[in-house]
Amino acid sequence: MADWDNMVVVGRIARPHGLRGQLVVSPDTDFVAERFRVGGTLWTRAAGREELLTITSSRVQNGRPVVAFAGLESIEAVERLAGQELRIPEASLQPLEPGRYYEYQLVGCTVEAANGRGIGTVARVESGPGGSQLIVLGERGEILVPFVPHICVDVDLDGKRVQIDPPDGLLELNETKRVRR
Repeated sequence: MADWDNMVVVGRIARPHGLRGQLVVSPDTDFVAERFRVGGTLWTRAAGREELLTITSSRVQNGRPVVAFAGLESIEAVERLAGQELRIPEASLQPLEPGRYYEYQLVGCTVEAANGRGIGTVARVESGPGGSQLIVLGERGEILVPFVPHICVDVDLDGKRVQIDPPDGLLELNETKRVRR
């Protein structure tokens, strides 16, 4: 049995698809073909019990995987899985080239300015057409920090720390505005 808390989320089951036990998955990975290939295994958890699922069919439709799992061959058998996370053991992750990180590795990292001033903690990472940005929560609210090398100058995963060199005004521009009554 794998350790659920030390596994990595690679997707979430969105909904059943058709009547033969297929499911639409909202992927949370850059490696869709690898993660959702026939024969691949994924873990899910319901009612505090982990379940290992083996993929028996897979295709991509409208940018999302549509998969079927061994032993689950009807809509009734898979309805219970809607909304469930799909995870893999961390050891199953593909190695990345230097300077690239999995989003889950950045969440929880302390963010500090190059001068040592604490900014906050990475709450999540959001990806968009302009690239990724760190959503940092600190005493001044939520701050959006572009995850680019000239701003995020040092990432220390072992120390759970990201050092930034923000351009003038970035921290003030993005902080959550407090409303006075």
